[in-house]
Amino acid sequence: MTVNDIKQILDCEVITGEPYLSQEVHTACGSDMMSDVLAYVKEQAVLLTGLVNPQVIRTADMMDMLCIVFVRSKRPDEDMIKLADARGIALMTTSHRMFTACGLLWENGLRGGSEVK
Repeated sequence: MTVNDIKQILDCEVITGEPYLSQEVHTACGSDMMSDVLAYVKEQAVLLTGLVNPQVIRTADMMDMLCIVFVRSKRPDEDMIKLADARGIALMTTSHRMFTACGLLWENGLRGGSEVK
């Protein structure tokens, strides 16, 4: 699946990162707790979150994530957008709630990167 596929499935607005829409994404993670993302995400992924602060961008960068989707129509501020641009991370927003957004991606074949046992 590509970032553009995610855009279509979730009816996202691209905030920044148009050049990255053709990149392949193989896993997804939905979380507002960046400590969980650091602990459990092991592959390149898309992050779905309702948390809007610079730590989200820094966490995604540390984990080599390609895209962040902000749920519930949340929007990053200008500093976050600049940080994402500098790190090569696409930012999008969707009106879906996290549960629905994750379910839609699952339904379309995108799976989680690491299962908690």
